[in-house]
Amino acid sequence: MWLQVAVCLSCLLLGAQGQATFLRANDRSGRCQYSFTVASPAENSCPTAGGGPEMEALKSRLTVLESLVSRLVSGDAGTARAAPDAGLREAFARVTGEKSQLQRDKERLGRQVQELQRRAEEQRLEVEKLLAKPCQPPSAAQKDQRSASDPAWQLGNPRYQEVKAEVTEVPAPKQIQEGSQDSTGCGELVWVGEPVSHRKAESITGKYGVWMQDPEAVGPYGPQMLWRINTVGADVRELYGYEDMDQLSRGFPTKVLLLPEPVESTGAAMYRGSLYYQRRRSRTLLRYDLATESIAARRDLPHAGFHGQFPYSWGGYTDIDLAVDEQGLWAIYSTNKAKGAIVVSQLDPGGLEVRRSWETNIRKNTVANAFMICGRLYTVASYASPNTTVNYAFDTATGESRSIAVPMRNSYRYNSMVDYNPVQRKLFSWDNFHMVSYAVRLGKPEAN
Repeated sequence: MWLQVAVCLSCLLLGAQGQATFLRANDRSGRCQYSFTVASPAENSCPTAGGGPEMEALKSRLTVLESLVSRLVSGDAGTARAAPDAGLREAFARVTGEKSQLQRDKERLGRQVQELQRRAEEQRLEVEKLLAKPCQPPSAAQKDQRSASDPAWQLGNPRYQEVKAEVTEVPAPKQIQEGSQDSTGCGELVWVGEPVSHRKAESITGKYGVWMQDPEAVGPYGPQMLWRINTVGADVRELYGYEDMDQLSRGFPTKVLLLPEPVESTGAAMYRGSLYYQRRRSRTLLRYDLATESIAARRDLPHAGFHGQFPYSWGGYTDIDLAVDEQGLWAIYSTNKAKGAIVVSQLDPGGLEVRRSWETNIRKNTVANAFMICGRLYTVASYASPNTTVNYAFDTATGESRSIAVPMRNSYRYNSMVDYNPVQRKLFSWDNFHMVSYAVRLGKPEAN
């Protein structure tokens, strides 16, 4: 009886917390047995001795957490943060190495530049020695040698020839006073005045050119008429005429002629009413009559080099240079027989035949330009040095040449043409787009 009361009280107490189930049944021995079941309000199942799968998962998560905490405490996290710093240090080391290599390359190139400068200075001194010592005249055996014809000559690039060489500036001695010499005779050149610029060419075709005045002008043009040709180009044909120096300075031509055949380089000359010039890419000389505006004569200059075979030092296809002085019309050139030495020939103005020739010992490609005065050939040392000299003279009357040193200035540093006007006693030159003139003085003629 008391047992039943206790069970009921227990059921009442447990029923307040969760649902209870009361069972009455016989056990295996047949005895009556009372039992009841009460559901837990908080747990679905009772925990096992080992904690079950939930406990195992919780332990696993705790183990991972402890490992992370241990790594943080021991400094592994600091290593992870330092990984980018290590990359930066590696990049910095690489850049530093490249900088050191560039510095070594710079020092090596500097040494190479110094070596090249040293070699250039040695070559400059060698050129000065060669310029100071005239070439030996050819022997009698060499003079007797005659070539039946020129060897085959291959024409060069048809474009305008650029600079080939530079002649080192020769130190100029003290100038001779202008009033100390005779200016009316036909003695040797002793003084060249300061350059006077008259006109600048308008376009790139006038970087090189030639300008002239006829010393023995005939109709229809007067003695004051001036002529010019811009010579940069593959087909140079325009001849511009100006009635006087003032019109040239203003740039107002009164006559423009189109030449029937193209001009080669800056070696043209004006004489007795005709323009004399070399036909492009040939050794043919042409006489263009200004009155009839047509070719009046043509003739090949025997064995003359052309189109870059024997030019002046500045290049420009200046193989044949025509000149005029008190004694007439001249050609300054070289041949294969002369091996690059300047040959001077006096020409017949009418038919262009060679009257007489002289072979000098002056190498044509070592001088910048040349001109004739009173039957003497004069050469200019440099086309680019601001202070150069007239450095050689060859006298056709005696056949002798000698070194001289008459100061001359290149104001614009690229003098591509120098010619003499015997009436005005002036040199005409074309210096880097500019048409320039120089007064000259000659010494007293030697007594016969």
